[in-house]
Amino acid sequence: MGNGSILFNPIHNCTIFEIKNKMLNVPFLTLSSSCYSHNDLALRLRIHYNNQLSKINLTHLTRVATDISRLRAGHVQTQMFAVYVLCGAQHMDAVRLTLEQIDVIRRICTEYPDFELVTSTQELRDSMTKGKIACLISIEGGHSIDSSLPALRMFYQLGVRSMSLTHSCNTPWYSKEHAVVDEMNRLGMIVDLSHTSFETASAVLNHSKAPVIFSHSSSYMICNNPRNVPDWLLQELVRKPAWLIMVNFYSPFISCQKKATVSHLADHFDYIKGFIGAKSIGIGGDFDGGTSFPVGLEDVSKYPVIVQELLKRNWTEEDLADVLRNNFLRVFEEVEKVRIPLYTVYTIISHNRINLFCSQKFNSPPSLCLTLISKLKSKACVSFCPMLECICMSLPITTVLAGYE
Repeated sequence: MGNGSILFNPIHNCTIFEIKNKMLNVPFLTLSSSCYSHNDLALRLRIHYNNQLSKINLTHLTRVATDISRLRAGHVQTQMFAVYVLCGAQHMDAVRLTLEQIDVIRRICTEYPDFELVTSTQELRDSMTKGKIACLISIEGGHSIDSSLPALRMFYQLGVRSMSLTHSCNTPWYSKEHAVVDEMNRLGMIVDLSHTSFETASAVLNHSKAPVIFSHSSSYMICNNPRNVPDWLLQELVRKPAWLIMVNFYSPFISCQKKATVSHLADHFDYIKGFIGAKSIGIGGDFDGGTSFPVGLEDVSKYPVIVQELLKRNWTEEDLADVLRNNFLRVFEEVEKVRIPLYTVYTIISHNRINLFCSQKFNSPPSLCLTLISKLKSKACVSFCPMLECICMSLPITTVLAGYE
């Protein structure tokens, strides 16, 4: 599934207020700035429309679960949009495809006055006062950086403020994830552990200097899908009170079946709250990434439905304020605070690609390259092969020869 965070649109100056939902004809609470953390609209724009914004009207758009009219109907004030490219692009054109997906999100924010790209908590708050739908950009899957910390830094400069370390594929730097986490901490980019293995998540939880999130994951105890978070990892979150699990709405992760109900989803909120408290919970969504959602929660206009269900379960206004807004803002602010003393310090390998073995780059080296390497007495790498990739026989990429004899 691809990644987004939302904030409800302000209607009054008060933080929480009761309004009447005409469709449901029941009262529910909403917030002036609620945060949800996963939306794959950009992926759907590529699949269905090849990112050709000139051929669509994003105010009212079919074939997707997200458009401006439905964001407004759901009182969404801020949406974190995911940048996702298929794992098959790893070692090939993942960086280019990632840039194209960042580009489409930035163009949305430029071409539609309802949207505004934000890159800090201050900009996010300023956007609220303007009545805009604030857009945050996240990358879903560390394969997008092609093992390059310079690429990670450039993505940050383009507005990316969160990245999940993995998706449905391993990254070649799985044993070097601390270097990537350190650089994300230094930049002020939120580390996202959704899609990581339990072991990786635990290692990062114990290493990161800044708070991390699970941007769209639910309770493994309620539904034992490996995309969910087991109790022993939730327990580690208790020791890190600023950190966050943002509940996914995708039916197979909620009920472990193809279909789910709003009650199934609320069970995850209740369980996690009972285990670690409301201050460690957010809302993940995953609209336009997942393909099956609880009945009554089919698109972004229906976010208030889960608020209504939690109210029925005696969640307090303070609880909901934390879940819908305060918790995410606290994490984002803490990440920014950690960034300040680290920003001028580069990690040891920050100017290089992370050490890889060539076996992780190619199944078999081209015959021409093998011939060239065989003429060398050393088993170093040769920067000569097709696509300027580095082929080596046995050593890590520590030495690159510009030519050969």
